[in-house]
Amino acid sequence: MKLSPKCHTSGTTLVEVLVATLLLASFFASLFEANAVCLRFIAASKQSVGAIEAVQARAEVFRNLAFSDLTTTSSVQTLLATAANTSDFAKSATEVVKISAYPTANGVTQITRAMDGTVNLNSTATSLGSTLVKVDISQSWTAVFGGRQRTEQTSLIISNGTKK
Repeated sequence: MKLSPKCHTSGTTLVEVLVATLLLASFFASLFEANAVCLRFIAASKQSVGAIEAVQARAEVFRNLAFSDLTTTSSVQTLLATAANTSDFAKSATEVVKISAYPTANGVTQITRAMDGTVNLNSTATSLGSTLVKVDISQSWTAVFGGRQRTEQTSLIISNGTKK
């Protein structure tokens, strides 16, 4: 009788190596996808903050205008020729300004600043009055996360008073 030597070789089989590689690849793919989602959330947050800042910057400009300039369509159009602030977001969003007499509107003056920087007069109020006006300012954009249309807006009531 011939005895065969027992060979104990320890190691991994090809199947075990492939399963380990597959698990490692799926782990890293999941990790990178989670990172991409976080980056999209950050970009969406930056857009929202940029919109709030642009609306507030434009509101401050309107608050500081003389009442006669605020009720003159050409003055407002000239003002909207430049973005609300210097951020990239403000240059790439659509801005709409609506001005009407307050408390009883006699039509609405609506001016739109498109993403390409063109300013369009959409409608003109019959009269904006001489004492109070309501100004609605909005910024609209397509969100990075989800591709949905988003809007940030504010409303002001400005009186024809003297500045001290």
